[in-house]
Amino acid sequence: MTKKNSLFASRQIFIPIAALVLLALFNLILDPSFFKITLGHNSTGDPVLTGYLMTILDYGSEVAILAIGMTLVTAASGGQDISVGAAVAIAGSVILRVLVGLGGDGTLKAPIIVGFLAACVVAMLFGAFNGILVAVFNIQPMVATLILYTAGRSIAAWINNNELPIITEPTFTYFGGFIPGIPIPTPFFLAVLCIVITMLVLKFTTLGLYTQAVGINASSSRLNGLNPTFIKWLSFVILGLCVAVVGLIKTSRLSTINYSVIAKDIEMDAILAVALGGNVLSGGKFNIMASIVGAYVIQFLTTTLYKFNVSSDALPAYKAIVVILLVVFSAPTVKDKLLKLMKKQKGVG
Repeated sequence: MTKKNSLFASRQIFIPIAALVLLALFNLILDPSFFKITLGHNSTGDPVLTGYLMTILDYGSEVAILAIGMTLVTAASGGQDISVGAAVAIAGSVILRVLVGLGGDGTLKAPIIVGFLAACVVAMLFGAFNGILVAVFNIQPMVATLILYTAGRSIAAWINNNELPIITEPTFTYFGGFIPGIPIPTPFFLAVLCIVITMLVLKFTTLGLYTQAVGINASSSRLNGLNPTFIKWLSFVILGLCVAVVGLIKTSRLSTINYSVIAKDIEMDAILAVALGGNVLSGGKFNIMASIVGAYVIQFLTTTLYKFNVSSDALPAYKAIVVILLVVFSAPTVKDKLLKLMKKQKGVG
């Protein structure tokens, strides 16, 4: 990476870090107990760490995993996938169908890894479907993914014949809870694993470079020997894989599924994480680590609002304000004016 690109990345990740610091200061001033972490025990008697920070680490990891795929989709296609919440419901439904079947007694009829792999295949197929609509038929991403956004939860319910299977196997709860003897939530470790794999892929392959090239100018990248259609399609497939991981976590938390509620509005959090990470929403340059930090910032904001008794129905309104601010401050005209103002002040000084 060149010195110029390195400087760009450092400036880009400054945005979510600054937001994180502001939220931390806000909570520190109004209620320092927000940062208290205690060692307690869960329902099975295993020691676990509890507190608002652990909640952020736990549920923020789901958004972080989705933010990885959403960042690539945004960078390659210049749009966002609004169907990930519905796709998570489908992935979770597939896991339950494979593991316990219809009318099962809750005992496992197949290894957990088989259920997860089946969810990966199905989620990637739906990702491929979205990718074909965007990459091949040149449909705007939000419009293309509106199909699955609308029908996805009905498909999830159909997979299990509108039943709500329950898995009674205790080991299944580890993925969305705690592994015995480890007091840190398992979703955090799954997020770290996804991040490490992604970073290794970006480091040792040309995926990142090709994605940026296609996002900046698809026509020019084609003239340089790239296949923009394949790169865009691949980004949706990778997002599908991220969806499957979150589907496993979500389903594991309750050992069942609620088709209409599971992962509700999580697509908004994932898109917000990408935006808060300073990534260009029209495609091109991206920074996955900035998106991941942005994901935990979004969860920090959500947990803070819950801490101060903000109704869950009002949460989207507060997040909408964040979206407006991000869009305004990322607009080229605003950036130019801020840059001119800074140069003017530097000149006066």
